[in-house]
Amino acid sequence: MSSKKVVFSNKQQAEFIKELRQRVNQYFQDNNISRYGNWNMYIKSAFMICLYFIPLAILVSGSVQSTGWMFFWWMLTGFGMSGIGLSIMHDANHGSYSKHKWVNQTMGWLVNFLGAYHVNWKIQHNVLHHSFTNVHEHDHDLETAAMRFSPNQERKKLYKYQAFYAPFIYGLMTIYWLVSKDFIQVFQYNKENLLASQNLNLRKAMTHLVISKLAYVGLVLVLPIIMIDLPWYQILLGFFVMQFSCGLMLALIFQTAHVIEETDFFKTNENGELENNWAIHQLKTTANFADKSKFFSWFIGGLNYQVEHHLFPNICHVHYKKISKIVKATANEFQLPYYQHRTFLGALKSHFSLLHKLGTGKYDQQMIPVDKK
Repeated sequence: MSSKKVVFSNKQQAEFIKELRQRVNQYFQDNNISRYGNWNMYIKSAFMICLYFIPLAILVSGSVQSTGWMFFWWMLTGFGMSGIGLSIMHDANHGSYSKHKWVNQTMGWLVNFLGAYHVNWKIQHNVLHHSFTNVHEHDHDLETAAMRFSPNQERKKLYKYQAFYAPFIYGLMTIYWLVSKDFIQVFQYNKENLLASQNLNLRKAMTHLVISKLAYVGLVLVLPIIMIDLPWYQILLGFFVMQFSCGLMLALIFQTAHVIEETDFFKTNENGELENNWAIHQLKTTANFADKSKFFSWFIGGLNYQVEHHLFPNICHVHYKKISKIVKATANEFQLPYYQHRTFLGALKSHFSLLHKLGTGKYDQQMIPVDKK
């Protein structure tokens, strides 16, 4: 990550976000509702927590006697893992789950039960990704040696086939978090003084990280191996299936919101400046999908409404569908983009098409420097 401060422009249609915030605030005021979670959110939370911990408890209890049932419970645990990450932890770590800070902290800490470290997640997602969406060397969601997600990144021969091997890389995402990424990030974020912003030093963060990783591995992997009367390698494969299915689901949900053909990619000039103000930047780098699919939206925590989420991360996702009408109308009124795909399949097609173009060099003529072509 670049150490240079990013400066957004304050000149371009600054009145847009002011007007939009006023209209969204008016919506909550007129309907006399809180912008935080409601009973729908609490019921969903209970369901997702049960979807993860009940199959895990069955595995740990040692009551599983067949390989088929073992894989079934691991798969359910993977769906629960995704559900907690998308529908509970995500809102909590944005502070939008509840008006009570301790509730947000408790629910946000659930990510440690998924094998990740909540502090790293908040820094990468809240601080870097939300602040600098699709900005070269600042948005860490774009940074990976195995993939080329932006035309501003160097193209390597390996990337020619990235549209084909991407699903495998995506499936390994949570495993990478578990065994390597969190440790790398702790040292990186300490060097960049980002740990200090979370009131942590390197020693304290590493202590928390090691303890949480050992506890997770002990609970989710070692105990099943001890308790289940099946070969250890079958149980290890089941654990891998859980991680892979969750990683693939999480990656596809987030990548189809930003790394698609419609969205823009930016890099700062030598002074760290960008051409748009922050709100317009979010509109140009973010897209919605599948807004008509109620169950899909319910399961993935409303993250098919990524435009609304990026503009209002402090609002719980249960309200995104309603305020999306306000956001879209206001964007159209100011003649600003509002990207969306009718279906998730359409968003996936756009994502993999862009991966192919970035990997083969077909997108390079559209490289976006400081002054976008």
